Amino acid sequence: MTDFSDQTAREAIESGKPVVIDFWAKWCGPCIKLGPVVEELAEKYAGKAEFGKLNIDENDEVTSENNVRNIPTVLFFKDGKVVERSVGLVKLADLEAKLQAIL
Repeated sequence: MTDFSDQTAREAIESGKPVVIDFWAKWCGPCIKLGPVVEELAEKYAGKAEFGKLNIDENDEVTSENNVRNIPTVLFFKDGKVVERSVGLVKLADLEAKLQAIL
């Protein structure tokens, strides 16, 4: 799982491959709880999609461009576009279903 910056996140998105980005912040309790869930998903689907975290306090461009207003938010990209979105603390099965829809 990659720690994305605005630049590296943009590069991953523009690759056209499936990309999953966890938008989070250090001060966000639900974000901290969701982190291991996203990491588990990343391990399970390694090689099938690119996974990363984007700290919204340090990287606001990609956050703004994708209308991320609440955290935690997990965005699923394919062919350079957002195709699925998950907001709030959710279960692994919910994220996995969204990921499977884009693979």
